[in-house]
Amino acid sequence: MSILVRISLAFLIATTAVAPSIAGDEPPAALAQQLTPFDSDEGMARLTRSTAKADFAALANQFEAQSNAAFCGPTTAAIVLNAARGRSPDLPRDRSRLRAEDLKYVPAAFDPSLPRFTQDNVIARGAKTRAQVLGEPVTINGKQIQDFGYQTRQLDELLRANGLRTRLVIADDKISDADIRNDLIDNLKRRGDFVIVTYSRRAVGQEGAGHISPLGAYDATSESFLVLDVNPASAGWVWMPSATLIKGMRSFDVVENRGYLNVE
Repeated sequence: MSILVRISLAFLIATTAVAPSIAGDEPPAALAQQLTPFDSDEGMARLTRSTAKADFAALANQFEAQSNAAFCGPTTAAIVLNAARGRSPDLPRDRSRLRAEDLKYVPAAFDPSLPRFTQDNVIARGAKTRAQVLGEPVTINGKQIQDFGYQTRQLDELLRANGLRTRLVIADDKISDADIRNDLIDNLKRRGDFVIVTYSRRAVGQEGAGHISPLGAYDATSESFLVLDVNPASAGWVWMPSATLIKGMRSFDVVENRGYLNVE
C-alpha cells in the first residue's frame, strides 16, 4: 500500500470519528443515557428537591396512557383539561365506552358515565377530524399527505376549542435556549397553568417520531425537566436534560419547528 493511500485512509478514519461531535448530532444511544427514569432512586430524589413542581400533583392525579399511537395530543389535552377543569359541573360525558350489556341492570334514570374529558371527546371539538388524526390524507401546501397526530399549531387549536387559554411558542431561531428554559420553569412554579411540549423522540434519544406530553417538574441541580410521557408502552416518565428537551423541540415537523404551549 502506497504512502499516499495510507495517509488518505488515516485522514478518512480520523474525520469520520470526529464528525458527529463537530456537527453536534449525538447518536440516540448517547442521548438516551442522559435520560433518568422517574421511578429510579435518582428520579425520585429530583422530584423531592425540585422547587418547580406546582403542576405535578394535579397532572399525576389525572394521568392516563394514550389509547393508540396517534393520540399523544388528545391524551395530553384530556389530562390537562381534567387537571384544569376537573371540578367543573359541566364537563362532557363520554358514553362511547359503555356497552349495551353494561346498562342491563342500571336504573333508567341513572347515567353511569362520568363527567370527564377523554382522548375521544376532546377531538370532537377540534378542527382536525378523528380520521385525519389517524391518517386520512389531507392537503397541506397543495400536496396530499397523511398528517398523523397533531402538529403544534393543530394542538393549540384543539386546546382552544376545548375552552383553554393558550400561549404558543415555536422553538425557532427567534427564541433562545435560555428564554425557553426560563419560560418553562416559570410555568412549573405557578399553580393554575400547565405546559405541554412537542418534540422529536429521536432527537432526545428515544425510539419513534414526533411526540407530545405535559411537563411535571424542573430540577435545578441536574438542569432537567420531568416529561410525563403519555405513552408508557414506548417510554416511561423521564427526567430530560434541558438542552436535550430544547433540541427535541427545535426539530422540524410538517411545516415548521415544534415547540411548547402554556395553557390555563
